[in-house]
Amino acid sequence: MVASAALLIRERGAHSTAIADVLEHSGAPRGSAYHYFPGGRTQLLCEAVDYAADYIAAKMAKASSGVDMLEMLVRYYRKHLIATDYRAGCPVLAVAVEAGDPGGGARTTPVIDRAAAAFARWNDLIAGRLVADGLPQARAEELAMLTAATLEGAIVLARAARDVKPLDVVHRQLLGLLQAEPSEGKTSDVR
Repeated sequence: MVASAALLIRERGAHSTAIADVLEHSGAPRGSAYHYFPGGRTQLLCEAVDYAADYIAAKMAKASSGVDMLEMLVRYYRKHLIATDYRAGCPVLAVAVEAGDPGGGARTTPVIDRAAAAFARWNDLIAGRLVADGLPQARAEELAMLTAATLEGAIVLARAARDVKPLDVVHRQLLGLLQAEPSEGKTSDVR
């Protein structure tokens, strides 16, 4: 059910994903929603965000360099955008964007907290990889934030345009930036 919720959220958004939709998508019996998610829809959304965060973090952790991580993320999102006819975005972004529901109040706070934690975790993974590549911590943190924000924005633009061009442009620009970045102990060729 959690995986189904994450998949539906990435295509429909959180507001348009009801427990009934998740039950139908997952094939789970109706009673399982009440048994496994006594906190209701909010609990299910939180667990879906955590699932998506863990899934992408596991992929990111396998990268051998910052460039490898970027390549993997772009390949992953490009593949899923095309395979779903540009319906699949990022479920974490979807809940973050929809958290502005003025009537949501206490219901949306745990979900937005989970989304913020997911983004922070991904930024930390990117920054950690860049530090391992030799970049100073402060610069690695800035590039991590830039990378995450730019990729998420490119995914949104690609979905709206129904074209991978925004993702491809961002990919080239970030790749050039990462490759040009001098690391500690390495001097830049720029004079």
